[in-house]
This record gives sequence, structure tokens and C-alpha cells, in this order.
Amino acid sequence: MEKIKLALVGAGERGQNSYAPYAKLHGYEIEFVAVAEPDFGRREQFCKDYGVSKEHAYESAEDFLSQGKIADAVLICTQDKDHFDYACTAIHLGYDILLEKPISPDPLECIQLEELAVKHGTTIVVCHVMRYTKFYRKIKEIMESGVIGDVVSITHTENVAYWHYAHSYVRGNWHRREDSSPMILAKCCHDMDILAWLLDSRCKSISSYGDLTYFKEENAPVGSPKRCMDGCPHSSTCPYYAPKIYLTEDTKWPTSCLGTDTSYEARKKALQEGPYGVCVFHNDNDVVDHQVASILFENGVTVAFTMCAFSNACDRTIKFMGTKGEIRASMEKNTIEVTEFGQGIMTGTTNVYTLIPGDTGHSGGDEGIMEEFVSILKGVRKNTNTISQSVHSHIMAFAAEESRLQGKTIEIVDYEKKFRS
Repeated sequence: MEKIKLALVGAGERGQNSYAPYAKLHGYEIEFVAVAEPDFGRREQFCKDYGVSKEHAYESAEDFLSQGKIADAVLICTQDKDHFDYACTAIHLGYDILLEKPISPDPLECIQLEELAVKHGTTIVVCHVMRYTKFYRKIKEIMESGVIGDVVSITHTENVAYWHYAHSYVRGNWHRREDSSPMILAKCCHDMDILAWLLDSRCKSISSYGDLTYFKEENAPVGSPKRCMDGCPHSSTCPYYAPKIYLTEDTKWPTSCLGTDTSYEARKKALQEGPYGVCVFHNDNDVVDHQVASILFENGVTVAFTMCAFSNACDRTIKFMGTKGEIRASMEKNTIEVTEFGQGIMTGTTNVYTLIPGDTGHSGGDEGIMEEFVSILKGVRKNTNTISQSVHSHIMAFAAEESRLQGKTIEIVDYEKKFRS
């Protein structure tokens, strides 16, 4: 069977490190034949790693897309605001698409892309990778078994981790809403999607509160400079001091984001000149560092959702409260605790499932979504992660942000009508 030909647009943090490695394990069925990436070092490295000819290594997505259709499918892993235009062009060229989340930071563009994909019969798989982890699939299996009865309410917490928040949302690509997306979309559209998927229900209404409380100028320690390496007097006590994070012997993510040259001197220079060396209190970031949402689903289930930067663990924790029992689970620990109610007080039976996650990112979800996408392209599996489902989870996030800004509960049907033609 002829190999499926793929092209990668955006060989950065997610494209090259999360999805492309699948080709190294499954080179017998897929191959990369083109890459578009403005960073010369990343582009050259991708060509070297995946055997892409220099003829099909492009400096921009526009250059790649101007060639017409030269592959079977394209992985679009650029910055958020570029997704829509590139995906629309790819649809018209006849590509199927693996699209990094979020679809777009604009709800209208999300809906327009859905409508265009449906019109052209294009497969778009949005990278809601949590669905493809053993962790969440086991939870769904347990829920569907009926062991805890009917789910009545859920508490779900996105523990971002103090260092991850500082890396991605104070210093990194998603630190300003105008340049990327609001936090509830950029980080938490994963969570909105997984809740809707687990409950097999659409959201009815949502209310939300949150703010940027800590990472701003007024909280800067006395005497702290613009950059960590400019003689900061708080270097020994500040948990966000950049050299402690990026100048260690570990050069994997997040340190790899500094550039393709991971030598100590190159990383030191990056901190002296680039965004990852800026003090977390002297930046121009504006996305929230904590947000909560109260969510009502159409099936009557209520959800209390929390996203917070101020956690030590980088973990998603979740509790399902059902009519016959409960589930408590930690994604980082890959443990799922299932308790069936007993007869009388505190007489229930508890079983603990400990899962072995995959070797790739997001507890194996990155590899899982690639396996799904390739199977769809080969015609051996039907797409169960449709663009319409992904758009709904995005609408949930947009509505939550609207609620946060306006201070009112948002009815999803009414909110979505504003963007539907």
C-alpha cells in the first residue's frame, strides 16, 4: 500500500515535538513530504529528521499553499490566529487537515470553518488529544458501565502549574489575548471538549469569573530588573527565576522552546535577549491566571470547573458524583479511584485503576490522535472527533469568557445564534 503523504505547517513547539514523531514509529504507512516553517533552524532540523527535500521546505505557509496540493493531508500547527486562513485555503486545495487547537480565537471563524468543511466534505480533526489518552478513555468506559449510576455533578480542576503558566502564558506565545486567545480557550478548550465528550451532552449555560491577579508590575519585588539575568537580587528565592528553569541539564520542553541550539551558551543568550528571560512581573501579559466556570449541560449534569496557575503539580484532577458511586481521578498520577456506595454509612467498595500512559506527550494523547487521523485517511476508521463537536467546545470557552467579562450567565444557544448565518 502506498504511503500517506503529509505536510507540516508550523514546525514549532507542538508540530515537530508532538505529532510528527509518529512518522518515526510508523514510517511504513506515512511520510512527510513538505514542511513550512519561518525559523530556519527548525525548518532545517525537520528536513533532516524526516527526510524532506529542500525543494519542499518552505519559509511560510503561504509559500507552501501556493504550490497546490502536493500531499494527502496537512498538519496545521501555527499560532492560533493563523489557523483559520490556512485551513480555509487547505480545504479549497483538497487537503484533509489535522488542526492544532484552538480552531481560531474568533467564534465566527470557528463556525465559518465548520460550515466550509461540511460543504466540501473535508475531514478536520482538531487536536483535542485528551480524548485519546488511556486515562480519559478508561474513565468513559467506567461511566458507561453504570457502576456509579447516573452522573449528577462533576468537579474538574486544571492545575496549570506555576512554572508552566509562567512559561506559556507570561513569557510564551499565549501571554497576550490579542496575539493568541483568551486563557479559557487557549488552555481549557481541552477541558470543555473532554467534559462534553464524557457526558455525551451539549452545554446549556455557563457562568464564569476570573482575573489576572499576580503576574503584573505592581507585584514585582523591590529592585527586580526587567530581565532575570540583569542582576536580580531575588534570584535565590524567586521560583520564576529564568536560569533555574532553562539553564539546567534538561534541554527537553519547555527549554527546547528557546531554540534549536540547546547549548548552554545559546540558551544563556536566549535568556539575555528573548522573551523567556523577561521577569514575570515586568512583562506585557494580560491573560488571566485563575478562572472558574459553573456549567450546566443539557442532560442536567452540573460542573464546577477551575483553572489556576498556582499549583505545584501540572495535573488535571476530576471527580464524578453519581447516584450509585463516585470517581476520583488524577491525570498526572494516572490513577482512577472508583467507589460504589454500600449499604449504610461509609460501607462502600473502592477499586483503584493505575494506568501506564503512552510515551508521547499528553499521556499518550499525541500519538493517539495521530493514529486516529492516519486511520481516517486510510479509510479504515470513521471520524468520531468531528469539527462540529470541536466547535461546540470552543463555543463553551468563548461563552465562559463572555460571562467573565460581562458578569452574567450565558445561554449557549442564544450566544451561538449570534454567529450562525
